[in-house]
Amino acid sequence: MAATLILLSIGLPWLGALVVWMVGDRHEKIQHALAVAFSLAAGVAAVILLGSAGKETALTIPVGGVFGDFTFVADGLGVFLAVIATVIGSLAVIFSVDYMHGEHQLGRYYAFVLFFIGAMVGLVLTSNLLLMFVFWEITALCSYALIAFHNDDPKAVAGGVKALIITQFGGVGLLLGAVLLVSTTGSYDINALLASPSSIPAGTLAVLAYGFLVAAAAKSAQFPFQTWLPDAMEAPTPISALIHAATMVNAGVYLLARFFPAFKDVPGWTEAVMLVGLVTALMAAIMAVVSNDLKRVLAYSTVSQLGYMVYAVGTGVVFASQFHLLSHSVFKALLFLGAGAVIHSVGTRDMREMGGLGKKMPFTRVVFIIGALALAGLPILNGFWSKELILEAGLKHSPIWMYILMLVGAGITAFYTFRMVWMVFYGKPKAEGHIHDAGKAMKVALAPLALGALTTWLLAGPFSKILGTETLPYHNIHAESTWEILGEVISLPTLVALGVVALGLLAWWQRDKLGGLGKALGWLGKAAAASFGFEAINRGVVKGTQGASNGLSVTQTGLLNWNVLGIVVALVILFAVLALGA
Repeated sequence: MAATLILLSIGLPWLGALVVWMVGDRHEKIQHALAVAFSLAAGVAAVILLGSAGKETALTIPVGGVFGDFTFVADGLGVFLAVIATVIGSLAVIFSVDYMHGEHQLGRYYAFVLFFIGAMVGLVLTSNLLLMFVFWEITALCSYALIAFHNDDPKAVAGGVKALIITQFGGVGLLLGAVLLVSTTGSYDINALLASPSSIPAGTLAVLAYGFLVAAAAKSAQFPFQTWLPDAMEAPTPISALIHAATMVNAGVYLLARFFPAFKDVPGWTEAVMLVGLVTALMAAIMAVVSNDLKRVLAYSTVSQLGYMVYAVGTGVVFASQFHLLSHSVFKALLFLGAGAVIHSVGTRDMREMGGLGKKMPFTRVVFIIGALALAGLPILNGFWSKELILEAGLKHSPIWMYILMLVGAGITAFYTFRMVWMVFYGKPKAEGHIHDAGKAMKVALAPLALGALTTWLLAGPFSKILGTETLPYHNIHAESTWEILGEVISLPTLVALGVVALGLLAWWQRDKLGGLGKALGWLGKAAAASFGFEAINRGVVKGTQGASNGLSVTQTGLLNWNVLGIVVALVILFAVLALGA
């Protein structure tokens, strides 16, 4: 049963991608309907798979040779992320029915969206590290194609290229890990590594650990790779919600959580993970404060919240990290799609040109505020419980100075969240023209996410059970009831954290009286607006890579005969080397 559901969760979106593309763009309504149907079917299959979660290999595809067997395990960590990818993916597709109405090349759009959903499911369910790398690279390709979907827009193309190049650092790290794993153990089996990390030499294990940290940082837009995600906001907004809030950027956090049992004893690794999360969370939160682009604010917020998850993995409390990943996937997808409804109506992403939209967009305002309150970490929304679990873990398992700085980050989050809501929905109206609320398909996608932001914290107990030792024997996550988990949150440190959040809200409310402080911190705002210098560094990396590729283009003659000759010569050399080696 589990094997069939795994194949359906991966295969249905891929089949849908092919069918929607073959239908052709002259049949827009059919394309919308098919995309929705295939994405929903994949979501249903993934949800049913929750009932078959276990630690044993559920599906083996014998390939043999250097590739080994392609294996899939429906354990709690993988199934949970498969559900997020398919369910939120299907909601993004439903939202697209209104948002992408009348767009050209709709088949290309839906094909890449569905191809991405299937690849993300494969990435989290496979237990073969080489196959994980393949899925990892497919998600990067789809991300690039969708960021640059409007390929007549230079900013979109530049954003796509930048995302592709920077995230390839992650691909290199993962491929290095696969090569080292098979060279030392003779297998790509992830669970074999988790069961006995001591079977790998200490030096090799350290290279694996830090290589995977680089891979995770690149994929999840963590320090020092954090600048690619804001530029990815040139993608259509449903893509921002699907790939850059709820799914692909979670892959890095997933990688750290998956391999935590193997790497936790590598000298300095957990401290490095905590430091990466801390620096990212603070830097991105400050950048969100000074941005006036609605989608970029949400992008910086995503980077910051991913920093909290990475920090939690470093503290050793994997459950808190994954519980916040669940909460964040819901409320951030809600915020991105809500922002999409606003942008679709107003025609701009600049919050300075908005204001007072709440009266004309009452439904969007309500659901957006629900997501904003969850982001700010206010009771009783899902973001409150999961973020407090992370802060509790930080207080117990990290240096006190790190915990204090993460608290400061929570206050800054509340400040920029309140600023964003106020600039968009309140104050003096600035947008002109016909302002309309979200369409029917948009509302169908937004309503479940708003409900989820209000209620998914109730799943804490079942979530800890599915991540428990029955499906994840090496992570030491003990199943507890929802009330036991929430009881850990209700404590004095939580009251302190809520006080910091309240200060952040108060700071925005009394912003006029704090003008002097704002001027004194002007230098920090200028540094944040320039991405603290990392934008220039990453731009240099991108230009250098593009320059190298242009230089190598002379090897591509464009003449088929010469290309075939080159391939044949390379094969002869390869076989000669192998023969001599044998």
